[in-house]
Amino acid sequence: MMPTHEVFNQAIAPVGYNPADYPAIVEALTREGALDRLPEVQEAGALASTEHALELGDLAEEHPPILKTHDRYGFRIDEVTYDPSYHELMRTATSLGLHGSPWADDKPHPHLARAAKMLVWGQVDAGHQCPISMTYAVVPALRANPELSALCEPKLAAKAYDPKLAPLADKASLTAGMSMTEKQGGSDVRANTTRAIAQPDGTYRLTGHKWFTSAPMCDFFLTLAQTEAGVTCFAVPRILPDGTRNNFFLQRLKNKLGNHSNASSEVEYAEAFAWRVGDEGRGVPTIIEMVNMTRLDCTLGTATLMRLGVQQAAWHASHRKAFGAYLVDQPAMQNVLADLAVEAEAANMVALWLAALTDRPEESALRRISLAVSKYYVCKRGPVHAAEALECFGGNGYVEESRMPRLYREAPLLSVWEGSGNVAALDTLRAMAKQPETLGIFFEEVEKAAGTDARLDEAIAGLKAQFADFDTAQYRARTVVGSMAKVLQGSLLVRHGHSAVADAFCASRLSDNWGDVFGTLPTGLDVGTIIDRAVPKA
Repeated sequence: MMPTHEVFNQAIAPVGYNPADYPAIVEALTREGALDRLPEVQEAGALASTEHALELGDLAEEHPPILKTHDRYGFRIDEVTYDPSYHELMRTATSLGLHGSPWADDKPHPHLARAAKMLVWGQVDAGHQCPISMTYAVVPALRANPELSALCEPKLAAKAYDPKLAPLADKASLTAGMSMTEKQGGSDVRANTTRAIAQPDGTYRLTGHKWFTSAPMCDFFLTLAQTEAGVTCFAVPRILPDGTRNNFFLQRLKNKLGNHSNASSEVEYAEAFAWRVGDEGRGVPTIIEMVNMTRLDCTLGTATLMRLGVQQAAWHASHRKAFGAYLVDQPAMQNVLADLAVEAEAANMVALWLAALTDRPEESALRRISLAVSKYYVCKRGPVHAAEALECFGGNGYVEESRMPRLYREAPLLSVWEGSGNVAALDTLRAMAKQPETLGIFFEEVEKAAGTDARLDEAIAGLKAQFADFDTAQYRARTVVGSMAKVLQGSLLVRHGHSAVADAFCASRLSDNWGDVFGTLPTGLDVGTIIDRAVPKA
């Protein structure tokens, strides 16, 4: 009898390669003089590439969290239970210092090192990175309440994970969340209706409903509520200082498109206990300190998905034949893979550059505008990049076992989180309106590459011309900010990237020779070198 199930011509997924070896990561650490941090990035990458870590991510996705509003006796408990795999992922992430540790790291380049580790560990599971990111991001905003910050900051940085519910003072480590969105307002937080009433002891009581509160088992949350002075920032603990539960009631968990391993919930505050963070009426400027850090992580998260997508696609194409030749040797596929690789390298480069700016507070104005620009554009490119990477697998990429559908579903979140496309683009314009000098600072940065590539020079000149009619800037926001993002990425690649990647970027993104889908690079480029940089070295 003839065999009916002989397995051949399947590109067995690579195991054991270290994602920390991705050239854009190594080159960024080298460029910033941070090669001494490479061993810890390689440690994170080695963990991320194990079968065990990948299985943890699978288990956490396959066994989503469960909401328990009451115990067996009818007492309200408002707890979310997670699969053990989720807790192990959290323990690993905190042990790697991906949460608040950079704020207590006295070695050089703490934020860059953390960003590089996020890029490699992030391939395992996106869901648990939400509380990790918020715990990292909360620190600068929390400093608006020095007393609370003194209590919490060392515990937010502790390389430990303690999931039990207990008063903040009784825990050795903490996780933090953010609870801003309301159903009638979304990104328009000034439309929030949650009210805060001051108490004689200086605390407040909050009453209202929050439409999205992710990771609801965190120890405390920064939230916004209305006082007589306007929108104000507060810290709401899950457990009160006396050990009783706060009036923080979980209404339901969201049934989301993307990651299922992390719980996202609706929360009811019913005279919930809270501490004020910052001055009354200054809630938005206070919490924006947290938002700007999570926006960095949105950019890093998208760069992670792009790197993972193109690496998986390039590996598959290198080990599968069609029509008598390996896919990677066929010109049409070479164009697609090289195009995906250029996008991924540009995203990873700008994300790590932004993290390096975080280590240099004196460059905060440049970081402010560049982060707004990059959050918009990089995250907007994520879903189309994920779709094309998935398609490189054909039908194999459409099944859950390939993990590509999970990557595809996750990509839109990073564009939505912390302000969807229009909000991010308009935030760039607001930054320029509030601080007009930031636009000049931006052009000073990109023009450091002036005279190196004529296509980049022309793109910079064209970008300047777009600001001639600022009256219509809001209508053209996506065009203007997208152009800024491409010019920034082009400048960084020309100055610091691989010549083949920089050439391909300028020949496509900064010219009229690029189509409206991936795989439309012009001829004459060194696509072989570009693809080789993307293939995992297992």
